Amino acid sequence: MNLAVIALLAGALIGVSLGALGAGGSILAVPVLVFGLGQTPVEATTGSLVVVGVTALIGTITAWRTGHLLPGPGLAFGLIAIIGAAAGALASARVSGIVLLAAFSVLMLTIGGVLAGRQLRSIGEPEAADLAALEDPIIAFSPRFVCHCPRALKVLVSATLVGLLTGFLGVGGGFLVVPALLLALGLPMRYAAGTSLLVITMTSAVALAVRGAADLQPDWRLVILLTVAAAV
Repeated sequence: MNLAVIALLAGALIGVSLGALGAGGSILAVPVLVFGLGQTPVEATTGSLVVVGVTALIGTITAWRTGHLLPGPGLAFGLIAIIGAAAGALASARVSGIVLLAAFSVLMLTIGGVLAGRQLRSIGEPEAADLAALEDPIIAFSPRFVCHCPRALKVLVSATLVGLLTGFLGVGGGFLVVPALLLALGLPMRYAAGTSLLVITMTSAVALAVRGAADLQPDWRLVILLTVAAAV
């Protein structure tokens, strides 16, 4: 099959997954770029950041308009995560493509297991939907100092880890961000999916900038085709 056709068909599937679930873009984009479009693992993990980042940006706008995006938690989580994303992107240039693919596979299976277990345990339980409580600041200085320190520590650790893995593996991180928002911030699934798109946009942009400076360049023609189809 022609590479352009593969890119367009796979891009459409990536876009549907990312838009509906707030995750799944990189899980599909990296294998497509490597096995379907002939990119090396390093090129694929760089190209996937473009595909997922642009698609997530469009999804962020849509999630905000439909009320499924919580900007406060998303920005706070994203600002912490981008520091890790920059460090992870620098580290990725120092390892082989085989290591990147192996780490990607192990992480994907682990996160899948964690999410499946959580969903099975929560069957029949109603989702919380108190938006005011969900957007309460973890740390506040006015009108008085308030610190939900255990929760703040969970966010700091999980966001930093998500950022590191995002930059290192060249993924938007949705399959990491959604579980982190579910577990660290206690967001219901529909808000975790929408809010994750904002975090993905931020971490993808930073990781891509660092990888670009390190000259980790994929075949941009194929990446652009994949991105356009995913965005639509």
